[in-house]
Amino acid sequence: MKTTTLLRAGFALALALPAAAFAASVPQAFTATYNVLQGGSPLGTATIQLKPAGNGQFEYTNQSKGTAGIAAMLGASVSETSRFSWAGNVPQLVSYRYDMQAIKPKTREVTVQGATVQVQDNKKNYSYASVPGMVDRNTLPLALGVALGAGQKDVTLPVAVKQAVENQQFRAAANEQVKVEAGTFNAVRVDRVDEKRGFTAWYVPKKYPVPVKLAQTDGGDLTLELVSYSGK
Repeated sequence: MKTTTLLRAGFALALALPAAAFAASVPQAFTATYNVLQGGSPLGTATIQLKPAGNGQFEYTNQSKGTAGIAAMLGASVSETSRFSWAGNVPQLVSYRYDMQAIKPKTREVTVQGATVQVQDNKKNYSYASVPGMVDRNTLPLALGVALGAGQKDVTLPVAVKQAVENQQFRAAANEQVKVEAGTFNAVRVDRVDEKRGFTAWYVPKKYPVPVKLAQTDGGDLTLELVSYSGK
């Protein structure tokens, strides 16, 4: 079992208008907890939280830690923190920070400064042009869930990655029954359909803005399964 599998995933997903205009259609605060599995075996836990941060911005955090195998022995953990403002039903990026604690710690900071995205990846620096409606990899599943809740079936999102904005394409492919610790759900399966693929998530958009299950093959056979959700 590779520790980097847990860490690489990060556990993992319009014109700007005041956030208050969308108070009825976008989530304002919630906490969701997940079990993390690798190849069907327990690997760790993840806690995702959304809360207001003032000045029309929101903070979205993903705290994950290894609880089994080598990841547990090494005390491996990942912290991701995003700041964003709601632009329609898109959590438009303001800043993002990634912290990995393991044998070889890793950090990444992404900041939008006007029309430019500034990235510091460990000791390397990158910059590129920002685009409207841009999200980061941490808030991507949230953006997909809100889009599904608004009735969208095909979703393309500009995602700020290390050296560029990457347009990622997703499609609501099927309705499937999903059983996780939080319950059994009739869910919408969403697949990434551009050339990279490797991402599938199951949503119950009328109930939760985040997936009840998420499977990602990029970096390993990882699955997140919902344990609990509380929000407003």
